[in-house]
Amino acid sequence: QVQLVESGGGLVQAGGSLRLSCAASRRTFSGYAMAWFRQAPGKEREFVAAISWSGGSTSYADSVQGRFSISRDNAKNTVLLQMNRLKPEDTAVYYCSQARGPYYAGTGSVDYWGQGTQVTVSS
Repeated sequence: QVQLVESGGGLVQAGGSLRLSCAASRRTFSGYAMAWFRQAPGKEREFVAAISWSGGSTSYADSVQGRFSISRDNAKNTVLLQMNRLKPEDTAVYYCSQARGPYYAGTGSVDYWGQGTQVTVSS
């Protein structure tokens, strides 16, 4: 079993920045792709960003491309999501997830989820 614990959420004004962190308990963290998702009230959970096992490959949703950046530190079993130029529509619960392989291959490839952290962007 893998435990994923998110932190770093909070309330920020539009245009501001937040950095989310996800700590994983898995000893073999470095062998698996990681991804961030979010879910706004009344909406389905949606993909935000993903990073491959080595960090060499990343992908982003169109809505956050150029504003968000995903990174990982395999020595610390941690994945980060740097969110800049935040907009009110970024308000959601953000979830960290771990894929079952070295590369993210869609929501169906996710094996583990964190509990989520709330991000609220005021206008």
